[in-house]
Formats: sequence, C-alpha cells, structure tokens
Amino acid sequence: MVAFVRDHIELFQQKNIQLIATGTTGAHLERAGLDVEKMLSGPVGGDAQIASRIVEGHIDMVIFFRDPLGKHPHEVDVNMLMRLCDVHNIPLATNSAGASRFVQTL
Repeated sequence: MVAFVRDHIELFQQKNIQLIATGTTGAHLERAGLDVEKMLSGPVGGDAQIASRIVEGHIDMVIFFRDPLGKHPHEVDVNMLMRLCDVHNIPLATNSAGASRFVQTL
C-alpha cells in the first residue's frame, strides 16, 4: 500500500483527498508525507471502523490491499468491509492494478 501511495503521492496531495486508514497502514502513510485519519489497527477493530464510515456514507472509494494467499487474523472483518462496499455500491480495489485504475479517475 505504501509503495502504491508513494507512486501516486503527487495526485493524492494535489487533489486534497481525505485518506482514512487502519492504524499501522496509516502510520506508514504519514511517514510517506500524507495526512491520514488513522483508525485502530485492523485486528483490533480498524477494519470495522472503516466499514462503519461506509455505512454512514462518508467514504467514496476503498483501496484495501490484501494477500489473497495468506490468512489474516481479522479475516471476518476484512470480508465484512468488502461485503459492505458491495451493499453500499462503493468502488473497491484489492490490488494495485485496480487501484491504479481508480486513481486515474480522480
């Protein structure tokens, strides 16, 4: 995620996009020079916090990279986040190719 954002950092900064991230990812993005609203770490509820923002109508797009071959300790929360993107018709990119297409539309 951090490498993707670094590759597109000028776009994120120019468009003044409000970023929301789980705690650990948010800390990495801050170190990359971006202003980020950090939620809790994913395994302790950060994914659920982002999902609640989707339900409240505060999120326009989700970029959530995950390892499709690995098991996450908070897999249930990740699945819930992705399901809510579908329920609320929020564009979701789970890999860099999809995310690149998304940011081209900004």
